[in-house]
Amino acid sequence: MNTYKDSGVDVTAGYEAVKLMAKHVARTNIKGVVSDLGGFGGAFELPDNISEPVLISGTDGVGTKLKIAFALNKHNTIGIDCVAMCVNDILACGAKPLFFLDYIATGKNYPEKIADIVSGVAEGCVQSECALIGGETAEMPGFYPEDEYDLAGFAVGIVSKSKILNPKNVNAGDVIIALPSSGLHSNGFSLVRKILEPSEELLTPTRIYVKDVLPIIDRVKSIAHITGGGFFENIPRALPENLSAKIELNAVKILPVFEKLQRAGNIAQHEMFNTFNMGVGMVLISSPDNADFILNSISDSYIIGNIINGKKEVILC
Repeated sequence: MNTYKDSGVDVTAGYEAVKLMAKHVARTNIKGVVSDLGGFGGAFELPDNISEPVLISGTDGVGTKLKIAFALNKHNTIGIDCVAMCVNDILACGAKPLFFLDYIATGKNYPEKIADIVSGVAEGCVQSECALIGGETAEMPGFYPEDEYDLAGFAVGIVSKSKILNPKNVNAGDVIIALPSSGLHSNGFSLVRKILEPSEELLTPTRIYVKDVLPIIDRVKSIAHITGGGFFENIPRALPENLSAKIELNAVKILPVFEKLQRAGNIAQHEMFNTFNMGVGMVLISSPDNADFILNSISDSYIIGNIINGKKEVILC
């Protein structure tokens, strides 16, 4: 007689994984959570202090950075990346993250490994002050190798309709403020893995900017989250059609990991800035009058350029 376990799916391992991850999920409980782990859906009560509330959603994965986690057999930080990629996008709209759900698909369910992954997801939620209210673990033998998995997530945030950040509010003369990255974050790893050997440095989790930016969000006109596509793709998304971002190249504090990568791979400068964050994980665009307030509020922020008349592009000077 055939059983589901004979086919490679062990439902009891799934039960064990849920038990092990429960303590991590509990760390993320915030006001608004009205459901318990294990139900068919996650429930969250919307705050009542937001006028004209608009929900902002974001979804993303971690990409081939997972291959570094596999090679090093280190799985407790990759979940931070998954949360960061989603909540930083939500933040770029001016919204506060409310809750997060994850999806883990694997060739074989090792409960301790799944719990490690979820511990990172929970840590990312704590850093972004949102709740982990649900998720799914799928054991898919024959589809994924036994020791590998994929990880994706989905987040929802909230903002008053009148406070949604709009690139149309940006003007020539506005200031571009850089928020440093923690490293490579979660982009460009298909290229990185061709050049550098797996290392702990490459697994440095993506920085989450929620706690830094939300307190000063009213001073910000537009935000760009620097992900895949680097400066050249992402900064124009924060601009109106008739303006350009002039970036002072000498002002950009490029992290050593990018210099190492560029040397080892003989990568052209344009390709580097078109693929990686180069040490700048997020940029804030503000009026000159608000720049000092932002710089004083976020201790490691600094100015890298300004907005000029042009055609919605990045100009490196």
